[in-house]
Amino acid sequence: MTEWFAGLSWLEVATLLGSSFLGSMLTAALGVGGGAFLIAVMADIVPPLALIPLHGIVQMGSNASRAALTRKHIQLRTIAFFLSGAFIAALAAAWLLGRVDPSWIPPMVALFIIWLCWGPIPELGLGKTKVGLFCGGLLTTLATMIVGATGPLVSAWLGRSGVDRWTYTANFSSCMTAQHLLKIMVFGMAGFVFTPWLPLLGLMVLAGFLGTKAGLKILGKLPEARFKSLFKWVLTLLALRLLWLWWRGFSA
Repeated sequence: MTEWFAGLSWLEVATLLGSSFLGSMLTAALGVGGGAFLIAVMADIVPPLALIPLHGIVQMGSNASRAALTRKHIQLRTIAFFLSGAFIAALAAAWLLGRVDPSWIPPMVALFIIWLCWGPIPELGLGKTKVGLFCGGLLTTLATMIVGATGPLVSAWLGRSGVDRWTYTANFSSCMTAQHLLKIMVFGMAGFVFTPWLPLLGLMVLAGFLGTKAGLKILGKLPEARFKSLFKWVLTLLALRLLWLWWRGFSA
């Protein structure tokens, strides 16, 4: 088992697979939130240096499957301008990554999740203009290189007004797929070795695909306001636990 799944136990593997399924289902059904949930769980299991690139692969698989399943609703203009900004951010990320100590990634992820849950993130709706889409791709792609789960920022940037749920899901999933792909390429060029993780990643991507299909079946049927309130507290508790584990190790 350990030689196939980078030394992880059966329980850890099962936890990661379940989290991938649940995170994808939540994002497909509610529009956002699954990536933050997944990275909060992964941060407690995988090494800090591997957290962001591994999360990126799983999320790329999840978003790509969601984009494929909603491809009839994709607005290519939105994706093109977002991707132009994201590409420039990827070029700058190699310089950024070399200046971040991996041991500080878990607490930064935890604090970012708490801000996503309780901080002010208005629906910017800047994705309605070419410049807005370009800036969104640039800034959120830079952020994802450090904290990973920037789905809520991309969602706020694109805005939900003026489009139906299916078009929003298609655009959001396509933008996130492109963003995660660029992140994986940057980490690969920086020297991260994905090979020991491939069997686990393959299963997590499959679990994410199944979660996406389940989530799309209940799209628009969940009581969104009540569920999102409960989900915020779950994410907050996961983030606080991550901070506590990091502080215990840091001060030991």
